[in-house]
Amino acid sequence: MPLLEVRDIRTRYGAIEALKGISLTVDAGEVVTLIGSNGAGKTTTLRSISGLTPASSGTITFAGQDITRVPANEIVGRGIALAPEGRHVFPRMTVLENLQLGAHQRRGPGVEFNRVYELFPLLNERQRQKAGTMSGGEQQMLAIGRALMAQPKLLMLDEPSLGIAPIVVQRIYETIADINSTGVAILLVEQNANYALDAASRGYVLETGRVVLANDSVSLRNDPEVQNAYLGT
Repeated sequence: MPLLEVRDIRTRYGAIEALKGISLTVDAGEVVTLIGSNGAGKTTTLRSISGLTPASSGTITFAGQDITRVPANEIVGRGIALAPEGRHVFPRMTVLENLQLGAHQRRGPGVEFNRVYELFPLLNERQRQKAGTMSGGEQQMLAIGRALMAQPKLLMLDEPSLGIAPIVVQRIYETIADINSTGVAILLVEQNANYALDAASRGYVLETGRVVLANDSVSLRNDPEVQNAYLGT
């Protein structure tokens, strides 16, 4: 049984149907990526899974339980955490306060603080710094660290390389691999398909709210259509 199974979900923004029957799976401990152009439905897929933009039809099953209509705060408590596109840290709050918010669904966050600080030593050094004064790469570290404070079984990352210097992106992707090595499954949305396919074992290609291709990462990288559309080759 997959850890996460999404079956034929459709999601609307008013009269606009953003997702038109998306299906995908993520196994325990697996890294899966969604790639596609802007507007393909990648972010909406993550928002639907996390309960922020509930699906109008279809089913979402996590750890054997139907979570399609479960409120977003309860979904976090069940083991799914999202580091959103654009990071969305709380700029007037300190690093420590941002991390504490990530742990609000549970008690005894001390062990998780240690884990986050091991992954991102800079956050330990900057505990009292206001998040809004940090660079984009530092804020991305904070967004991922905040999501990890919820002790997720599935971590969803939305465009972790967006607007970040390449040397920092490399460091973040090394940390993503470290997180996955502890058994946390990852569902990764990334417009840079090279980063995404390097990190993931499998991937789905989305176009206009539909899955048009699904395969292992090596096969996707060698697919001429994927190369032409997303890999710049």
